[in-house]
Amino acid sequence: MQRRHLLAAAAVMGSSLLPWQVQAQDAASWPSKPVRMLVGSAPGGGTDAMARAVADRLAPLLKQPVLVENRPGVSNTMAVDVTAKSTDGHTMVMGVVTAHAIAPHLLKLGYDNNKDLVPVAFVGSVPNVLVVGNSVQANTVAELVAMAKKNPGRINFASSGTGSTQHIAAEVFKDAAGIELTHVPYKGSSAALVDLVSGQVQMSFDTMPSVIGQIKGGKLRALAVTSPQRNAQLPQVPSMAESGLPGVEISAWYGIYMPASTPKAVQQKVHDEVNKVIAMAETRTRLEAVGADLRPMSQADFAAFHLAEYKRFGDIIRKNNIKLD
Repeated sequence: MQRRHLLAAAAVMGSSLLPWQVQAQDAASWPSKPVRMLVGSAPGGGTDAMARAVADRLAPLLKQPVLVENRPGVSNTMAVDVTAKSTDGHTMVMGVVTAHAIAPHLLKLGYDNNKDLVPVAFVGSVPNVLVVGNSVQANTVAELVAMAKKNPGRINFASSGTGSTQHIAAEVFKDAAGIELTHVPYKGSSAALVDLVSGQVQMSFDTMPSVIGQIKGGKLRALAVTSPQRNAQLPQVPSMAESGLPGVEISAWYGIYMPASTPKAVQQKVHDEVNKVIAMAETRTRLEAVGADLRPMSQADFAAFHLAEYKRFGDIIRKNNIKLD
């Protein structure tokens, strides 16, 4: 009898735990199995590079493997869709501007970008770079614009997919320069760069992690970066503003998103551990080497940034009448 009373009392005490106590328990025991970090692009691209740099150092901190899983397609949203609908409590996505600030204005998604996911940890941003193949007879933005005006629609630009930052940047560039270009979308940066280097397409606004190796190796020529200032990794390359087109400012940014159902304490744990990874000298060296600007944010600041970028790109898309074919 006494044992039954003790068990009943324990049950009452357990059921009366305050929400913050339950949250603390969730965070203390999480993760209880390997964590999936989904990536919405193919291996070798900028998003993949960011994800692997974080995952490699995050796993020891979480004491569980962090498995990078590539789910390329649909403007990086396939990986986000899987994450938004996951219920295992151990799935996150390396979010990118394409999926969270651009695609929702262009695609009918199977999830609510602003409700079904939560921004957890901002990682950093990288500028897009206007690059041309070595067969293109243009060494400056002005020369490329002049060439395009003489050959309307005959210069092809590659992108990692319709609705990507590469695509948006080129559309803004076209509008600002008053030229016609032809869009050739690919499934990821790697395939696009193969054709760019070989001369099948003439130009691209790819992200710096994807092209910096080819630039430094002499396989591609950089004409401008789309950040407000020059980038430390390419100090000789002017900004678009310096090149006479100040409105062409597009950067790719990256951050960890999780399902909105994720306990707040688990979100905070991921935020804190990711920021520890970003602060590591090895991580900073690895990412800054490909032009990344690593800027720690609180989770609240990241949420505000997410909404601001969602609005900014929506305005750009409407102003330039950008639509999917």
